[in-house]
Amino acid sequence: MTTVEIVYRYATPPTEQVASALAHVRDVYGVRKLSFDRVARTLSIEYDATRLNAAAVTKLVREAGLDIAEEEPLLPAAVPVAALPPTV
Repeated sequence: MTTVEIVYRYATPPTEQVASALAHVRDVYGVRKLSFDRVARTLSIEYDATRLNAAAVTKLVREAGLDIAEEEPLLPAAVPVAALPPTV
């Protein structure tokens, strides 16, 4: 099993109907955990990458009705070497 986490930023808070539909996403084989951060407006989903891929997880979230604004990178963007200050 290869556990992967994907984070989505949503534009509008989920309605009760969307939250209920997302609760059923947990029943999909391979989805391990869903968690909301209402302050940051993000949904984090942990899944088994041997069973699902990012496109399938995104499709499940969109079908549940959540208005995804963007997918958040889990790692910060790398700083190009040319942009780093010279070392002495």
